Amino acid sequence: MEYTRQFSGEPITWENRTAEIKQGDKIIFRQENVQAPSTWSQMAVNIAASKYFYGALGTPERETSIGQLVSRVADTVADWGQADGYFKDGRDFCDDLTWLLLHQYCAFNSPVWFNVGLYQKYNVVGEPCNWHWNKNTKHVEPCPNPFEYPQASACFIQGVEDNMDSIMALAQTDAMLFKFGSGTGTNLSPLRATCEGISGGGHSSGPLSFMRIYDQVAEVVTSAGRTRRAALLHCLDIDHPDIDKFISCKAEEESHARMLIASGVTPERAAKSVMYQNMNISIQISDKFMYAVENNKDWVTKWITTGQDGPVFKARDLWRKTAESTWLCGDPGVQYSTTINNHNTIPHVGRINSSNPCGEFLAPNGSACNLASINLLKFLKNGQFDYDAFQKVVRILIITQDILIDRASYPLEEIARNAHNCRQLGLGFTNLGALLMSMGLAYDSDEARNLCSNIIATLTAGAYLTSAELAKSLGPFEKFDRSSMLEVLQKHAKCNPQTVGISALWDKVLACNCFRNSQVTLCAPTGTISFLMDCDTTGIEPELALVKTKTLVGGGIIKMVNKSVEAGLRALGYEDIAVNEVLHYLQENETLVGCPTMPDYHLKVFATSLGDNQIPWQAHLKMMAAAQPFLSGGISKTINMPTDSTIEDIQDAYMMGWKLGLKSMAIYRDGSKGYQPLNIKKELLPTSIRNRLPDTRESITHKFTIDGHKGYFTVGLYPNGQPGEIFISVAKEGSTLGGIFDCFGLATSIGLQYGVPLSEFIDKFTHVRFEPMGFTKNKDIKIAKSIVDYIFRWLANHFTTNIPVDVNSPSVGTLDAPICDNCGQLCVRVGSCYLCYACGSSGGCS
Repeated sequence: MEYTRQFSGEPITWENRTAEIKQGDKIIFRQENVQAPSTWSQMAVNIAASKYFYGALGTPERETSIGQLVSRVADTVADWGQADGYFKDGRDFCDDLTWLLLHQYCAFNSPVWFNVGLYQKYNVVGEPCNWHWNKNTKHVEPCPNPFEYPQASACFIQGVEDNMDSIMALAQTDAMLFKFGSGTGTNLSPLRATCEGISGGGHSSGPLSFMRIYDQVAEVVTSAGRTRRAALLHCLDIDHPDIDKFISCKAEEESHARMLIASGVTPERAAKSVMYQNMNISIQISDKFMYAVENNKDWVTKWITTGQDGPVFKARDLWRKTAESTWLCGDPGVQYSTTINNHNTIPHVGRINSSNPCGEFLAPNGSACNLASINLLKFLKNGQFDYDAFQKVVRILIITQDILIDRASYPLEEIARNAHNCRQLGLGFTNLGALLMSMGLAYDSDEARNLCSNIIATLTAGAYLTSAELAKSLGPFEKFDRSSMLEVLQKHAKCNPQTVGISALWDKVLACNCFRNSQVTLCAPTGTISFLMDCDTTGIEPELALVKTKTLVGGGIIKMVNKSVEAGLRALGYEDIAVNEVLHYLQENETLVGCPTMPDYHLKVFATSLGDNQIPWQAHLKMMAAAQPFLSGGISKTINMPTDSTIEDIQDAYMMGWKLGLKSMAIYRDGSKGYQPLNIKKELLPTSIRNRLPDTRESITHKFTIDGHKGYFTVGLYPNGQPGEIFISVAKEGSTLGGIFDCFGLATSIGLQYGVPLSEFIDKFTHVRFEPMGFTKNKDIKIAKSIVDYIFRWLANHFTTNIPVDVNSPSVGTLDAPICDNCGQLCVRVGSCYLCYACGSSGGCS
């Protein structure tokens, strides 16, 4: 194929940085003299150096430059492309790909950065463990050296058969995928139900029993040294006889965890003591079932061994049970199987039964996908989106990803064969929220949704046109069937926005005779790689918060307003003085609500996922619906609902997702995990009488350190073990700060003795923010926002489970998200994964 240079200009200015990551006061990673582009943030440099540089620290083999990292990947891909006949001379292609990566226009999923080029550049070798396509023999063969054919995919879908060999083999391949940082999803519906007989006599133990094994495999491999949380998804079809047990399995285990917490077990230990905590679960729901819900019909399941009618449920009972479980613990999600398979371009290869753990890659069993994402904000030129430049980047990345398919290796022979035969790609996007805000568009607006539709329609059309271009030179994928492919592409084309340029693109797509790839686009959560590109937002998400923290080049952290806020103000016509007034107000108050310079009707433009100017959950669904018709795959996104959302709200959301044509959905109600208040009403002390403590009483004294500031507090106890007074010592006797905390402790003590529930104090004083704040030495409270916040979270841990979730401070996550294994910060849910905004670590499979 012909390729000429497309991008140039904006030369890179290089500078030396120190890449450093801390956990509290402890430095857990440090590399000096890292050569980096001057335009890259310290966060992006830290991520590249700590996660992607090859070689042990302090050794000659250690990579020392962002340029080395990018060159290792771009040079290798270009050399492969030239050797495999993609172009006669790969120099122009290599220069363009290098330019785009260094200017943060795009990024690949982590396995590409981890593995590609290690053999080609550094002659790294390893023990045989993977499979690859041999272009000379035209067969899948074991890799003599897995670094010569590196694992480049992050997402896998596996199948399982109803026999012990297959069931246990799945556990083994899961473990290998987790070991290398990838994620996997499997539909367990082929496994017979608990009441069905087995050949040796007796009855099957059912899918849930084997899920316990897979759950512990994920737990063990994670605890064996990986810093990434194992990414695992299990699905079950809605007509499986055990579907009712599957729907509620995680909710029931959550209840067990709450009982342990109530008895004094720490939430972390409680979570490790119950099952299914290392996986996401989803149910595959057909249109037939949804119609049964709408019409209040019975739902008949099918026995696996005979195919005959099994247990009968009311469809609405299962629907209600799904919403109840989601309300309680965030699982299960739903996958709309009819919609998914109506967009399957290779139905002759197999039905789509599952997805990867994050939910965006949807393909038949035995499939793999390498991901790449484009930074949409880079195409904002003079207030308009540059579609021409965008299409050029799409072309470059589709070529790159297709080159990787046959040059990569895979953990199973079946997956390696299917990767070659079907050539699935996962090109996506990120930073949509920042783009919209920078253009002065509210995320919840028709204008924003129309822009999203235009961009994603262009993305997929451009990707398929490049795929057709590749097919002319190199041939279509082995399992290509034009009628199946064209049927799906016509569905995409019918939905395209009524824009002349985009309609013309889709007309060209439909006129193509063959394609190199069975699918091309999806929307991944893009956690770590969004930070690598210095994006303010991830995937399809809106802004999480308007004020974030930034790591400085020389060390330290400052609070700063997101760049897209100023850009949005100027797009709305604000002049310099007004812009400065708004930014100053936001810096001081961390909110725009109440800002005298900004009219209320502009607040919607600056609404965020969390906080006091929150985007309604319905708007998230509508934005997904704007993108979904044009994506080959799905969308990784969790619909966050406020704490006070009802079970009926969740039912409505799942129903709305189906009617909007989404392929899958996950919902998370804030605060719904193990720290959720228990439904236990305690006797209150009479409020008209002060119940003083006896003269001789038991007490607990606790020493704490917050960001280097030390202090003590003593809790006096009633005979029943409940707190009745508190004394706080944080400074020298006679100081102003010491006097204030003396008075604060006395006021709290009097309140407790007059019967004010401790939970009321906890509700009011946790998440109160003032200096000193920062890391602590308490493993249960790794970060405190103030001394008061620390004290009452400590009291909550020891005397109650009622720890409220702070929805106004996304920089330190939510309390029911996991702690980052890398730096100790609390993570934030992004899609079905967790992301650390402090160091960029992702708990997903991308």
